[in-house]
Amino acid sequence: MDQFINLTLNGLSQGAVYAALALSLVIIYQATRVVNFAQPALALISIYIAYTVSQATGSYWLGFGAALLTGLVLGAATERLLIRPVHGRSPLNAIIVTLGLLLVLQGLAGMIWTNEPHSFAFPMDYRGRFSPSDWFALGSVGVTALLLFALYRFTPLGLRMRAAAFRPEAARLSGVRVGLMLTAGWAIASVIGALAGMLAAPPFIFPNVLDEVFIFAIAAAVVGGLENPFGALAGGVLLGLGMSYVSGYAGPELTTLAALAILVLVLSIRPDGLFSRPTARKV
Repeated sequence: MDQFINLTLNGLSQGAVYAALALSLVIIYQATRVVNFAQPALALISIYIAYTVSQATGSYWLGFGAALLTGLVLGAATERLLIRPVHGRSPLNAIIVTLGLLLVLQGLAGMIWTNEPHSFAFPMDYRGRFSPSDWFALGSVGVTALLLFALYRFTPLGLRMRAAAFRPEAARLSGVRVGLMLTAGWAIASVIGALAGMLAAPPFIFPNVLDEVFIFAIAAAVVGGLENPFGALAGGVLLGLGMSYVSGYAGPELTTLAALAILVLVLSIRPDGLFSRPTARKV
């Protein structure tokens, strides 16, 4: 029983990281119908900025704040300078742009900070059944989800962002600055991605540190449904729990296979994801 409890708690903390990165992907997909393959690279640069600030100031939390601010700026700049010029054309154009940006930023990180791992330990204790770092991961993602829900549900900005994402032409006719709302969506998504990176990266950072996390985050987003931000959160937790149980009872070498099995099973039952509403198309 103790092993089951330990695996469950570990799965929740790991699933929170996958959920946060999946949430950042879903926010962008909702707004632009683009899967942002550059998201781990944007988070990576944010982590390295945090590392640099922490080394210079001696404070992890100043670096943490710098990472979120860097994510905000990088997300807004990516949408404004790279995605907007190709938006509205073939969706493949934007996907190619994000893939290219992924390679460029990972290469740039290697050039500036080298490809060698750098020690960047989390300031909270990892030890114990559910350590302070686990509580922080779960709590920070939970608070982020609540803030995002409040933004979308109760604020004029959230209403304008939803209108720009789902009915851009009608939003323009109503006076909404659709371009600005899309930029805001990319910025918010990149902040959440930076948070996920800061939770996932310790104790060592290197240019490919988030690749595996990103793969699981995509799986979580698809499992929950690319149209549902909170489905992405549930998908991340579900994936984290499933992989934790498989790792504990069958061996860690089977965790990637378990993630694939969960993804295939869900898509076989609900092709649009567990929490997406099926849509009808007129022909």
